[in-house]
Amino acid sequence: MAKRAPASLGTALQLIAVLLTSDFMAEEVEGIWMNLPASGTKCVSEEIHHNKIVVADYMIVSEDPYNGPTISIKVTSPFGNNLHQMDNVTHGHFSFTSAEAGTYVACLWIDNQNPGVGTIVNLEWKIGITARDWESVARKENIEGVELELRKLEGAVDAIHGNLLYLRSREAEMRTVSERTNARVAWFSIMSLGVCIVASCLQLWHLKRFFRKKKII
Repeated sequence: MAKRAPASLGTALQLIAVLLTSDFMAEEVEGIWMNLPASGTKCVSEEIHHNKIVVADYMIVSEDPYNGPTISIKVTSPFGNNLHQMDNVTHGHFSFTSAEAGTYVACLWIDNQNPGVGTIVNLEWKIGITARDWESVARKENIEGVELELRKLEGAVDAIHGNLLYLRSREAEMRTVSERTNARVAWFSIMSLGVCIVASCLQLWHLKRFFRKKKII
């Protein structure tokens, strides 16, 4: 029994790590198939938190990619900074660490202007813990088995904690905006009521003056 305990512990840790990392892989790995027309641009956006590792691969899905159309791609940050740009390619790869939180945009278009010729592009995003190369981490730090699973589990917990902090900050921002909006609506209602009261008093004063001039009252 004592000899089987470490194996049971390792199995349990592996199961927990797989469950946690699988949830994040479902949320933070996004594969997109895009139908690019012969002319025009298609863009895909992703909301990414601050200081997140982003890795992406893209390629043309074609039976003969060497004789088909080529594409151009441009990736920009929420502030409009150019993070990646390539022209006349059939496949590629880019990676970056998000410097600010917000919506990151990747736009793709076909270079060749052959009439009626479009193509399909596969774009795969990996964000956060799913973007890490765990094999390289294991080789670099000389860890394996339970230790590696513990590192994955630690990364998943850190990612969960980061997401909770992000959601808390977004909730605080939304609450602040809601409170400011409610205050502005309240002041606007008070001002509208005051204007209505002043207008009514002026109208009564005008009517009273008019009737007195006509000697009606």
